Amino acid sequence: MEDVHEAIFRAVERGIFEFIDRIFQASPNLVWSYNPMRRNAFQFAIECRQEKVYTLIFKLDKRKRSSIANLVDTSKNGMLHVAGMLSPLAKLDNISGAALQMQRELQWFKEVETITFPRSREALNAEFLAPRDVFTKNHKELVKEGERWMKETATSCTVVGALIITIMFASVFTVPGGNNGETGLPIFLSRKLFMVFISLFSSTTSVLMFLGILTSRYAEDDFLKSLPTKMIIGLSTLFFSIAAMMVAFSSALFIMIHQQSWIVFPVIFLASVPITLFIWMQFPLLVEMFISTYGSGIFDRKVKQWT
Repeated sequence: MEDVHEAIFRAVERGIFEFIDRIFQASPNLVWSYNPMRRNAFQFAIECRQEKVYTLIFKLDKRKRSSIANLVDTSKNGMLHVAGMLSPLAKLDNISGAALQMQRELQWFKEVETITFPRSREALNAEFLAPRDVFTKNHKELVKEGERWMKETATSCTVVGALIITIMFASVFTVPGGNNGETGLPIFLSRKLFMVFISLFSSTTSVLMFLGILTSRYAEDDFLKSLPTKMIIGLSTLFFSIAAMMVAFSSALFIMIHQQSWIVFPVIFLASVPITLFIWMQFPLLVEMFISTYGSGIFDRKVKQWT
């Protein structure tokens, strides 16, 4: 029987949830198994940050789930205390950036908090620490790294955004073709291509968002929604402003020397290379951050209960 218990916890550590699923379904009493620290399989899944194994807890009925969720180990650590401990480095390394790593840790803590009793959220362990105190103690360095990562990213993007604002602002007052000497209006005002110069607002919005990140207080909970949302808005509007700037540049060239297309198109292509490289490097970060913040999440509560 000891071999079975050992196999269960090895499977939990490796994230082999199919094995755990089948063995618990075949022998329901094995859900009460525990390791030398008296942590059950679900507590150990939280410790190892194995979300697929953890979500098997929702296959239990509500009474059994509540009982398991509020057990403590030999150090009086409840499930929420374990969630407050730092994730294994192997799991954190799979997430890009310290800010997103901190966000994932908060998502784990908030998720486990939903299945524990209110009194368990304030219970003290053997070190007289509440779950939130354990979380704060173990994540001090990650918060600092997340703040540093956010500020460095926001600073570099602010520089890009400020340059675009300067270019677009100058473009508005230095219009291609000049102004009509009698009316003072731009000569090419009637052309639709001229209207791309109104895109100045997007780069301004991005810079304001990045400034908001730089001046944030960087509390722990800010990494859950507030900071990622600002970064998403900032990056999105920055990409839009970059695209608008390229359209404006291309339009200006086309308006001025449209009769010499053999010059226009190569210049446009060359000018788009650094812009494309910037988007190629930063766009995956935007996608990952959006999915992490507003996606379906890593926890699946819609699982069919064991019969």
